[in-house]
Amino acid sequence: MNHIFIILFAFCAGLLSLATAGHALLHKRDSRSALGWMSISLTLPLLGPFLYWCLGVNRISRRARQWQESGRRLSGSEINPFAEPDDETVHLPQPATHLNDLRVLGDRVARTRLREGNRITPLVNGEEAYPAMLAAIGRAEDSINLSSYIFDADGIGAEFISALQNAARRGVEVRVIIDALGEKYSRRSPRTALAGTEVHLVRYLPLRHGAYINLRNHRKLLIIDGREAFTGGMNIRSRHQPSSVDMATAIHDLHFSVQGPVVADLQSTFLEDWYFVTGERLDAPSFFPSLESWGNALARSISDGPDKEFRKLEHIIMGALSCAKKSVRIMTPYFVPDRPMIAALITTALRGVDVRIVLPGLNNLPFVHWATRGLLWELLANGIRVFYQPPPFVHTKLFLVDDVWSLLGSANLDPRSLRLNFELNLSVFDEDFAAGLNRHFEQAFATSCEVTQEELDGRPLPVRLRDNCARLFSPYL
Repeated sequence: MNHIFIILFAFCAGLLSLATAGHALLHKRDSRSALGWMSISLTLPLLGPFLYWCLGVNRISRRARQWQESGRRLSGSEINPFAEPDDETVHLPQPATHLNDLRVLGDRVARTRLREGNRITPLVNGEEAYPAMLAAIGRAEDSINLSSYIFDADGIGAEFISALQNAARRGVEVRVIIDALGEKYSRRSPRTALAGTEVHLVRYLPLRHGAYINLRNHRKLLIIDGREAFTGGMNIRSRHQPSSVDMATAIHDLHFSVQGPVVADLQSTFLEDWYFVTGERLDAPSFFPSLESWGNALARSISDGPDKEFRKLEHIIMGALSCAKKSVRIMTPYFVPDRPMIAALITTALRGVDVRIVLPGLNNLPFVHWATRGLLWELLANGIRVFYQPPPFVHTKLFLVDDVWSLLGSANLDPRSLRLNFELNLSVFDEDFAAGLNRHFEQAFATSCEVTQEELDGRPLPVRLRDNCARLFSPYL
């Protein structure tokens, strides 16, 4: 009897290993990943299948796409019934004509229009961004829609709380989305500060519905009356005001004021998230007023997340690298590119394009900093220049190509932004706007320390082992 039980147990374990290996073979796109999981499943009975079903199955994209297919999430085009038909091609200005393939890629991947007549204004740190945002809240007449990953209710956040309350009292419809995980970074939550007021505040994916470390709403948006907007990478917290806080905790950042037709697409993104959280569909004409031209910038809103058919931002970044003729400038706080992105960066540099990457010398996530250092040697060896900015921590996210096209918003160049979370970026064709960003890069280069191959090679052995060990976990950072 014991022998029969052992044979039956071995048969079941073998069947489980074969089924697991077959699942990996069918569903893993990366052949190396498929081969690795198949080998683990077949050579480690029970343990291998257990590890695969716990760690190897991409439940993040599957769950997000289930939301999309079930109708729990809507797209911006479904939210905005007043959008003009996409029946005309926007022609790029002369300095950007060589990037026409990038425009075509955006048309096919982003599914939002490239809109003419926008004005986008950089706002440096909270000292410039917060007064402009508070002034816009103060002149709101109909609606205020605010979304933030982190929103501290003390310090500068208390001023935002007061401004939102005052707007609600004078009859403005005020809606606020805060991410339920990002809320944990705040000592005092706006949910507490706004309790009992006329401000409608909701949390994105409350943790009681599941321990979602991923699938977070990392977008930063403020839309006033559907006519003007603010977006970028800046949360609402006093640490973004480096002139008035301890330099050890201060954060340098850029945010952007947006005026023009592209504001309607930013509004659609907020209302899409509002519907997901509340089930309330808001598509009244007042949310989408007629928007006049404000400037010369061609801008496209790119709303991305694991529920999308394409990895929009990743495809557009790769497309921009392939189209670049002269220069690529990248500034990001978290730089953990995957193998295809590394290959694209290296190929761009080997074509003769001047590729420079600016990173924070002081990172608030040491493990990410270690992982980044574990991969820099390959970039430096192929002609890419890397710079570390001095403290305080620099949270700015910019991508500039040939001094004419730029990408700005909430996404970092890491797997969490490009694959796991919900992000919002703007793709902008505007030579004058790019010139301002280029000056920002030049200032960063002037104050930064360039990383050399000798410096990386000179790291002590324990440090190199630590950095490369952290690099192994880069898909999850």
